[in-house]
Amino acid sequence: MKNQIFKKDEFFEKIEAMGMALSYGDVRLKTAHSEVAPNDVRLASRFSRHVPLNAPLISSPMDMVTEHKMAIALAMAGGLGIIHRALTPKDQAREVSHVKFYLNGLIQKPICLTAQETIGQVLKRIEEKKYSFRSFPVIDGKGRLAGLISGSDLEFCADRRATVGKIMTRAKNLITAQSGISFKQAFAIMTKTKKKILPLVDGKQKLAGMFVYSDVKRIVTGGSSMYNTDANGNLRVGAAVGAGEEALERAELLRDRGVDVLVIDTAHGDSRAVLETLKKLKSKYPGLDVVAGNISEAESAERLAKAGADGIKVGQGPGSICTTRVVAGIGCPQVTAVYNCARALRGSGVPVCADGGIEYSGDVTVALAAGADSVMLGKILAGTDETPGEVFMRDGMPVKQYRGMGSLAAMQASQASRERYSQAATTKDKLVPEGIEAVVPYKGEVAKTLFQVLGGLRSGMGYVGATDVNELQTKADFYYISAAGLSESHPHGVTMEKQAPNYLGRV
Repeated sequence: MKNQIFKKDEFFEKIEAMGMALSYGDVRLKTAHSEVAPNDVRLASRFSRHVPLNAPLISSPMDMVTEHKMAIALAMAGGLGIIHRALTPKDQAREVSHVKFYLNGLIQKPICLTAQETIGQVLKRIEEKKYSFRSFPVIDGKGRLAGLISGSDLEFCADRRATVGKIMTRAKNLITAQSGISFKQAFAIMTKTKKKILPLVDGKQKLAGMFVYSDVKRIVTGGSSMYNTDANGNLRVGAAVGAGEEALERAELLRDRGVDVLVIDTAHGDSRAVLETLKKLKSKYPGLDVVAGNISEAESAERLAKAGADGIKVGQGPGSICTTRVVAGIGCPQVTAVYNCARALRGSGVPVCADGGIEYSGDVTVALAAGADSVMLGKILAGTDETPGEVFMRDGMPVKQYRGMGSLAAMQASQASRERYSQAATTKDKLVPEGIEAVVPYKGEVAKTLFQVLGGLRSGMGYVGATDVNELQTKADFYYISAAGLSESHPHGVTMEKQAPNYLGRV
């Protein structure tokens, strides 16, 4: 594929010869004969070498976008959420755990209790840790299964001073299975015995894992084909790290919580600090994918891939709340940046994620056609129920806060934000912001937004005649449009009374 020539190559070569670089508003895709209906296209792709996607959408690791609620929603829609790093390492690891334990297909390392703990202590722990589950295996001092306590046991225990050992179901009365059984075998046992929890033990009766019936049933019966899950049936999730020793410290905690991919999240990915951090992470955790960014040049993509990156994040300054290009005067317009980086990586097996600049669902189609394997979304997801922050009123309209990680407020609040933009100062007058603070309209559940984005992508692929993302990249051909062409592309000459739900851009 490295030497394969696509239709779009000649187009971008001509643009480059004119000394120009293009972004989403500069191009449109050519339609082609199609026998592909939008509902028949396949959206499967990859974020990194070993992290697949059922839909090519990634949520941005911004403190006003992605914590566990957003990551869960993205994974359930087939994509992937990247937990931001403007959190303490422990809090970030806890956010990852919330995602990984949300479905509980096979829980390899269940949260356990001891027989000596009191019910009051257990309830306090549930509240503090914000556990969404209420069933816990109980182990002895040697890690052997001693019993099981359920939500019903906790609910009907009036005495908070009672010990777990007093109200638990003892191991000898439990249905258990040997570790290593398949989901189908677990489903058969649980269905036959009508048990919702199936603890797994090894030959020495040590606890080796736990199955939860509702999620085993979902996996076996195939009731959620879009869910992006790992081999154990748990939702996939990523987490952002910085550069240097802090990244290594976070990585240890995140790996222990089952994170699927680490993202070295910096404004300048082609730097010595990032390259050194990437090599150290890959050396210490060779089985864990690491995506690096952000960059906007082909040479940078090649350098990161050679250093061991499992994925590349492309985009320097295209975001709606990013001011890097006007503050620092750098950055390649996004469509050209994505194309150049993706072409440089053809045949390498390293996927490209287009990060920033997506205003409309059609921009997703364009980004993938240019060579990206996924797109990272910020503003489109902002303002939904799953983003951090509260809804408040502004000029009579419900809104939510949205800010760039390079904004003054984000830099003052988070060392991670300062590090992302290579700034060490902490006082307001010593910081150089590369982003702004804003508000966006309240949008309700993010699932509605994701449905519209994916619907637009399916439609675009249908117009091109592409059955999957790879075919879209192969068949895509581009038009360079004028300002009049861009104006013609949007509603014009009318007064819009009601905005369509899939018109996701400026409001």
